[in-house]
Amino acid sequence: MTIQVTAGRRPAFKMGSLIGIVVLVIAAVFALGPLLWTLTTSLRTPAEAFTNPPGWLPLQPDFSNYSAVFSQIPIGQFFFNSTIVTVLIVAGQTITCTLSGYAFAMVQFPAKNTIFAMFLATMMVPLQTIIIPVFVIVNALGFSDNLASLIIPALGSAFGTFLMRQYFMQMPRELGEAARIDGASHFQVFRLVYARMASPAVATLAILNFSGFWAEFYRPLIFLRSQDNFTLPLGLVGLQGNLGTGSISVVLAGVVLAMIPSVLLFIFAQRYFIEGVTAGSFR
Repeated sequence: MTIQVTAGRRPAFKMGSLIGIVVLVIAAVFALGPLLWTLTTSLRTPAEAFTNPPGWLPLQPDFSNYSAVFSQIPIGQFFFNSTIVTVLIVAGQTITCTLSGYAFAMVQFPAKNTIFAMFLATMMVPLQTIIIPVFVIVNALGFSDNLASLIIPALGSAFGTFLMRQYFMQMPRELGEAARIDGASHFQVFRLVYARMASPAVATLAILNFSGFWAEFYRPLIFLRSQDNFTLPLGLVGLQGNLGTGSISVVLAGVVLAMIPSVLLFIFAQRYFIEGVTAGSFR
């Protein structure tokens, strides 16, 4: 009787797996379709870019679109600016969010939960509602039209603090208490005990921040005016030409070049990202 029941469940299990695979394939097509179209269109001539129905494979790949990107805009300068801004923001948020997350998780101080709730509430405020006050403060500090105007306001993050706090809360408090009994300070406990254990979460935070700030467009559009200070997403707008008369193939070639760092980062760091996301599931 047991064998019949077990045998009767197998088709249902296989059907469920098949449905899941089909759903994942459909989701992958919708996710990768625009990327594939971007890549193939960057290899087309302008005349082929708007064929109807659209073709997925270029008949005669045209790599001159990529050289046109370098001739039309100073993309090397834009890459450098984006690298400086993104790396400094990632480093700054890694430090501040890790320290604040540890403090909210492991350190007892008055009104801790209230302060954390107020801090977390800032995640509900859209960037568009505070961009003008931030712009005024940036101008008052003398950082107008400067890369510092993008870096300094982004050195803290409520989301990063929340992520690190949740990770630290899953760690055993006994390790820190033992170190405190031996005379270690809170910072020594953090640096020598918990910071090393939090490396998966730190890697996750760094990857998310890199992907987000590397592709950021809104704040550079508001804060920067000089082309020499443009970051990559803002600088690529120059490929559109006057009144949008530029070649769509050249524009998408620039987009492909801009995506390369994020793609490479995910390829080489996906193991750390997955480990950081799933670390709390097995504790």
